[in-house]
Amino acid sequence: MSATPRNPLSISESDLHAHLLARMEQRGITFAEIQQALRDGWQATDCRPATLGKMLVFSYGAEWEGRFYDEKEVTVYYKVRDDRIVLLTTKARYGQGFPRGEMTDEDRI
Repeated sequence: MSATPRNPLSISESDLHAHLLARMEQRGITFAEIQQALRDGWQATDCRPATLGKMLVFSYGAEWEGRFYDEKEVTVYYKVRDDRIVLLTTKARYGQGFPRGEMTDEDRI
C-alpha cells in the first residue's frame, strides 16, 4: 500500500506571520478560507513575477462593512521554497457574479 502524497500547499496556523494575520483581519478572511483556496482554488492570473497565487469564490450571504454581499473571492499569494509554502499575503473582494476559473491538473498540486 503506497502512502498518500503530501499536498505541498498544506499549511498550519504557525505559517501565518504577523503581516498576513493583520491583512486577514483587515480583509475579513479566515484561516479555513485560505486553506480551501489553496486546496481547491484555481491559479490567480494577477501574480507578480516569481509569485504564485490561488483564488476561490465562496458563497458569503452576509454584510461586510455595512453592505450585503452574496459572494467573497479570496486570493492567496505565496512562493514555494524547499518544498514548503511561504505565504505572502491574501486579498478579498466582495460582490457577486465573480468569474470562476477552470481547475487544471496544474491547479491540483
